[in-house]
Amino acid sequence: VPDISKEIAAAAALGTKRTDLIKVPKLPEEDDLEEGGGEKGDEKPKLSKRKLKKLTRLSIAELKQLVSRPDVVEMHDVTARDPKLLVQLKAHRNTVPVPRHWCFKRKYLQGKRGIEKPPFDLPDFIKKTGIMEMRSSLQDKEEQRTLKAKMRERARPKMGKIDIDYQKLHDAFFKWQTKPRLTIHGDLYYEGKEYETRLKEKKPGDLSAELRTALGMPVGPSAHKVPPPWLIAMQRYGPPPSYPNLKIPGLNCPIPDGCSFGYHAGGWGKPPVDETGKPLYGDVFATNVNANDLKLEDDEVEKNVWGELESDSEEESEEEEEEDETQKDETGLVTPSEGLITPSGIASIPTGMETPDIIELRKKKIEAEMEGGDTPALYQVLAEKRVDRVGSAMMASTHVYDMTSAQGIAAAAAAAVGTGTAPAPRRDTVELALDPSELDLDTDAMAARYEQQMREQQSHLQKEDLSDMLAEHVQRQKNKRKKQQQQEGKPTKKYKEFKF
Repeated sequence: VPDISKEIAAAAALGTKRTDLIKVPKLPEEDDLEEGGGEKGDEKPKLSKRKLKKLTRLSIAELKQLVSRPDVVEMHDVTARDPKLLVQLKAHRNTVPVPRHWCFKRKYLQGKRGIEKPPFDLPDFIKKTGIMEMRSSLQDKEEQRTLKAKMRERARPKMGKIDIDYQKLHDAFFKWQTKPRLTIHGDLYYEGKEYETRLKEKKPGDLSAELRTALGMPVGPSAHKVPPPWLIAMQRYGPPPSYPNLKIPGLNCPIPDGCSFGYHAGGWGKPPVDETGKPLYGDVFATNVNANDLKLEDDEVEKNVWGELESDSEEESEEEEEEDETQKDETGLVTPSEGLITPSGIASIPTGMETPDIIELRKKKIEAEMEGGDTPALYQVLAEKRVDRVGSAMMASTHVYDMTSAQGIAAAAAAAVGTGTAPAPRRDTVELALDPSELDLDTDAMAARYEQQMREQQSHLQKEDLSDMLAEHVQRQKNKRKKQQQQEGKPTKKYKEFKF
């Protein structure tokens, strides 16, 4: 402990009234000494936050096991604050990913600096219009011109040098235009995407001509009869697990016709079978018969069109079959059972309700009467006559039709409907409209009545004139004259009055 008594005595001798605070160190206790010695002996290094995060971080394998879509997990997903939520968002439908160059050190498209960009290529439907040839020829002419001609052209330009038929342009854009190749939703561009192989145009199991040539396999119509070189390895190790439904001849489906198993040139190896001889991966020997593959014979296939209307001959045949059945019922085959006989003394059918011997379901007599043998004529062409004199009728015409033949046929048809026979028409008959009270007149009285009717008709035609039309015309002229008189009475102004 430092000695401060001298400092206190010196301050008192000077007689200073100021009281200065002096820091006095605290004496250490025994417990503090023991704790301090223990801390120095058991010191542990403290971990930083970065190291703690690394220790508590999931590995990629663990994260793939925890989520439902492990195929979307990437290397940097484990560094997220909530990796499970991130993977769930990435696995959601129609999710657009963040462009992959977000974590790159170099700038976007920095690797394409030295690559020369190809010029824009016109679509085929625009090339077919011939615009490229016309422009190239025009450029050649421009190069051959002198400077003076170019300056003159600049001062007085000429239009219409490239003229294309408007029909060609219309067909190019509205008839032959094709859609450009577009990307789907969420398919973002990245550096080097155009150099990748388009796998959507390829189908597993189908070998292109380039691949067959590279593998040394024949190309042509019988190329499918040569096995691929990887068939032996697939028979040994099994089909590819990424394509479980892929049909591979010689492994899980039959080989083509005319081919054989074996290890000779053109042979299809040895199919994988179990101890009992059954194929392991599929029907290699074509023993299972599929019901869809069975071909029906031509007699078993019904080729009638669905919904087709039945012809008249088929209907007549059905009617004849029904008539035969009714006739068979009329001949009568009594088939009563002994246990169902009505006891004597009790009539099961009341009087007046007995079953008749013959029941006609169809009205054959009425149909026969309606048909009347031959088919009646639906129409008749009337003979046309040309008359020079128009007559006294107002709306008369020079074309007249001969109605005598039509009237005779109508009378014959009416007689046929009434009596069932068709009598020959009489040419000396004349039609006359009579009241029911005048039906008992004799021939002379009817002739007199006919002459009277003809005279009335002639007098009516003579009396008919244009009196109505004339009266209407007179009234119109009269109204017109009144309007003119009213207009003459009013003073007309030749000049308009202007207000200044």
